[in-house]
Amino acid sequence: MEIKGKKVLVFGSGISGESAAGLLLRKGARVILYDGNEKLDAEDIRGKIRENLTETDSVNGKAPGQTADDCGDPENLSVVLGEFPEELLGGLSLIVMSPGVPTDLPVVNRMKEAGIPIWGEIELAYVLGKGDVLAITGTNGKTTTTALLGQIMGNWKESTFVVGNIGNPYTSIVPETKEDSVIVAEMSSFQLETVHTFRPRVSAILNITPDHLNRHHTMEAYIAAKERIAENQTERDACVLNYEDDVLREFGEKVSADVLYFSSRRKLKRGVYLDGTTIVCNVDEEIPVCDVSELQILGTHNHENAMAAVAMAYAYGAPMEVIRKTLKEFTGVEHRIEFVAEKGGVAYYNDSKGTNPDAAIRGIRAMNRPTVLIGGGYDKQSSYGEWIRAFDGKVKKLVLIGATREKIAETAAELGFTDIVLADTFEEAFEKCVEYAQPGDAVLLSPACASWGMFKNYEERGDKFRELVKQL
Repeated sequence: MEIKGKKVLVFGSGISGESAAGLLLRKGARVILYDGNEKLDAEDIRGKIRENLTETDSVNGKAPGQTADDCGDPENLSVVLGEFPEELLGGLSLIVMSPGVPTDLPVVNRMKEAGIPIWGEIELAYVLGKGDVLAITGTNGKTTTTALLGQIMGNWKESTFVVGNIGNPYTSIVPETKEDSVIVAEMSSFQLETVHTFRPRVSAILNITPDHLNRHHTMEAYIAAKERIAENQTERDACVLNYEDDVLREFGEKVSADVLYFSSRRKLKRGVYLDGTTIVCNVDEEIPVCDVSELQILGTHNHENAMAAVAMAYAYGAPMEVIRKTLKEFTGVEHRIEFVAEKGGVAYYNDSKGTNPDAAIRGIRAMNRPTVLIGGGYDKQSSYGEWIRAFDGKVKKLVLIGATREKIAETAAELGFTDIVLADTFEEAFEKCVEYAQPGDAVLLSPACASWGMFKNYEERGDKFRELVKQL
């Protein structure tokens, strides 16, 4: 699609919407940025986009491949807030959805009925960008795997970008991409809902467990969104899947791409697996990669993340010596079972990225001390029984916060766990943890819930935890 001169609606502000608007302006589009939140400041939004355009130009001059028209004219941007004006639909050539906006809203349905193409920010970046994409999705482990694969690629290829759900919009780096660029992208189910031609050279689905059912409504819809990561791949591409996930093992039989599995439980005829404590890459030949004791990331789930990254990097052609060296150097990511400090003999761990029960189970399993646990937050309509069962004698006290605290407390009581304290604020929850933790214990923030309602995101929640620890 030719973008220059076209009228394009970006639905949803925030980091993705503002970045998409900036890219469209660079390509000469007339952009309307719409957000239903009437309390936002339109001039502030315009200012941030204008500032981003200016900063990029001052740092890069013209980015590689840019023409004079690509510098972006802020005068071609209008911002509309509050109730959606129906007249905006007139003359639109394209709608770009931010991932946080549900695609089944009545206004979005009217857009579909009007026959206007609806892309996501990912589709926009893919169509306008250059280079090969290595894309990762799954319920848990995406950020760690993306960061690790990005580090492997960065140690091999000069023009490497790490983008997507990890916090850096794909559209923000498009002007810098070249034909030989590698884009390592973390993809959420929200982002995958609105792809059309998006085709990664290598894709991966790490696992699928219930999550975001408040958005997708059914498990079938959630799975279908995840599986879209591979829908445009061909036999020339590769798709990496978790052999121990029943849904993904079945999906592997339907994928057009060359399928590589990974497994922490068995040897594979073709794929990457754990043989005792050794990670083995068995694609063209059996190659021992490294022993898990040489890794700096803890837990079987992280060994699986490492195996997925190995499979993706090897499938793309990265040298094994680069893969092996990077695996041993990688220290993990913030907010994912992150050791913060030891104070008064108590170890404090920040697992704020444990935003659903399955992710939080992994946090508990990594603990090797009696643990005081902070749980609760925004209600994504998850069930918490398996999470409570995973306490398995490790959790000595559960401190609950947020909208889910009563729901979790009831589930815990039904399963016989009654060492529970309810707190009204995050600070109060932390104070309770300090009160109950004894030397030799751990305090773990691994909430099994999203942060919304108390914090902007899990990063802000984790940063607050670290701040409180450092104040002790």
